[in-house]
Amino acid sequence: MIEQISQFSQLSQWSVRRWKFAAVAALASALAVGLPTDVIPNPVFGRPVPVTWWSYPVLILTAFLGGLLAATYVRDDPQQSDVIDGIDERPARTGGLGGLLSFFAVGCPVCNKVVVIALGTVGARRWFEPIQPLLAVLSLVLLVVALRARLRGAVACPVR
Repeated sequence: MIEQISQFSQLSQWSVRRWKFAAVAALASALAVGLPTDVIPNPVFGRPVPVTWWSYPVLILTAFLGGLLAATYVRDDPQQSDVIDGIDERPARTGGLGGLLSFFAVGCPVCNKVVVIALGTVGARRWFEPIQPLLAVLSLVLLVVALRARLRGAVACPVR
């Protein structure tokens, strides 16, 4: 009899190897999003618009979810083949889009060249800045959806 396992309870069955990878991937995600947006202060990047209060929790959640999502691609057994027949790439695309949206969500609205070219500096502050919290929520939702899809696939698909 196949036992039904909750998608998120499967995390408790992860190996130490997978948890280490999740931690490293979370740190990499935090640095990849936080440094260029100057949410993590650094001497290389700057921003004329102050960091919003909600950027910090969004960065932390993005890093956490991104680390977990990345770890779903790691095999618990390093001796096991890395070849998977019929792998579904939709969670990877969804997670990638979620990470990209979080970058735009926490970034400086007038530092984003694409937004400034499309809307101008005033338009970036007037039109783009107010939707950044919505982008943040959407990015986190996409990361959760991708993580759930990866965990559901790990529970539903037996290892060959």
